[in-house]
Amino acid sequence: MSDITHANIAVQDDLGAEELEGNYLKYLSFTVDGEIYALSALDIKEIIEYTNVTRIPTVPRYIRGVTNLRGSVVPVIDLAARIGKPSGEITKRTCIIIVELEYGEDHIDLGVVIDAINEVFNILEDDIEPAPSLGAGIRSDFIWGMGKLSGKFVTLLNKDKVLSVEELAALSETAQFAGYLESKTNVSDSHEAGVDSDLESDR
Repeated sequence: MSDITHANIAVQDDLGAEELEGNYLKYLSFTVDGEIYALSALDIKEIIEYTNVTRIPTVPRYIRGVTNLRGSVVPVIDLAARIGKPSGEITKRTCIIIVELEYGEDHIDLGVVIDAINEVFNILEDDIEPAPSLGAGIRSDFIWGMGKLSGKFVTLLNKDKVLSVEELAALSETAQFAGYLESKTNVSDSHEAGVDSDLESDR
């Protein structure tokens, strides 16, 4: 078993741990382009190794493509490119965070490529500082707030903005991405063979 698999198992055990009493919020921190970011642990379903991502032609560079997750087609975005940073090289620590998002009246899984997982941490809601209006290096509406982890600032991302399914689909130069989203909500119980056939047709 690889080091990243061991790390992912430990992180996912923490994600599923019992919530603390009080106004604590649980986040998963990770690295993108040398900076530390975090998403709410409540929105994260699992973490997988970066593998078998099928490219979709003529879409913006932040859309990596799709991957087959146990028979379901999951769109994958490059978080670095999405927030305006250079995409990192694929290494042994590169992984995909599977995030559950609302899409209309349904829910959809979206894969988010990050450079490396750091840790799961708890933070008091009162200790979260507002998003800075300047100097953050990314769009201000992408930031929910700023926290501290081991003495360093962590950018807490606003999932509804940075991972907005509607905006990602609208910004695409093709209807293919929106089509994958639509097929995901309509065929949530796809069989492996059917998904493989869909992916093969895009190659």
